[in-house]
Amino acid sequence: METLLYKNTQISYSDTGKGTAVVLLHGFLENKTMWDVYVSELSRKNRIITIDLLGHGETESLGYIQTMEENADVVHEVLSKLRIRKAILVGHSMGGYVALAFAELYPEKMKGLVLLNSTSKEDSPERKKNRDRAIKAVKKDYETFIRLSIANLFSEESREKHIVEIEEVKTQALKTPLQSIIASLEGMKIRKDREVLLHTTNYPKLLILGEKDPVLNYEENKKQIEDTAVELVTFPDGHVSSIENQTELLDVLTSFIKIS
Repeated sequence: METLLYKNTQISYSDTGKGTAVVLLHGFLENKTMWDVYVSELSRKNRIITIDLLGHGETESLGYIQTMEENADVVHEVLSKLRIRKAILVGHSMGGYVALAFAELYPEKMKGLVLLNSTSKEDSPERKKNRDRAIKAVKKDYETFIRLSIANLFSEESREKHIVEIEEVKTQALKTPLQSIIASLEGMKIRKDREVLLHTTNYPKLLILGEKDPVLNYEENKKQIEDTAVELVTFPDGHVSSIENQTELLDVLTSFIKIS
């Protein structure tokens, strides 16, 4: 584990391998350990950086609202320290929101973008209400909130098929402090719509969706890449393709890195 200080906050990251720089960004309630299998495989021919986003994993919390822009600045700080001029960003769910904020703030640093079970769209009014409900729920019963939140990310078939892996995701999620969960929910709730980036940027872009994703409606999210050059990959399962479709996702990422 390597660390740096950003606004007096300890940021934890890893840097493995040599070659094309690829930054893997985890989602809400996850941390950089979600990428362990991917790091060991992809780092054979590439330089793979994983970062614990604000208040997740070994990275400390920062403030009452952890915005996507603040997280993007953390990513920029890590890349600056490592003297990486351009990178491919792969973001799972909330990590995708951070990758998009980074792409807007630091376009010159972008070599490619992968949105994994994520969206460029801002929260709908209903989804914003759901974030507020989630904040109330986690304040009321932290552990139950996390256990239900994690289980609800997977398709029904996956819940039976990946019992051990899902328990590990829950174990990692329970390391996330209450204040950071609230701060991240607040940050996701106020994030900007960045669909324009999918239409106006020139670097390679890939959207990966799960057909049975309980969090992001598949048909709705396909619409964001209509009339764009963004490639779409569809998996048959839920919101955590990194577990539900691990072998296929490794192949897709390996191919994307080669062409970027």
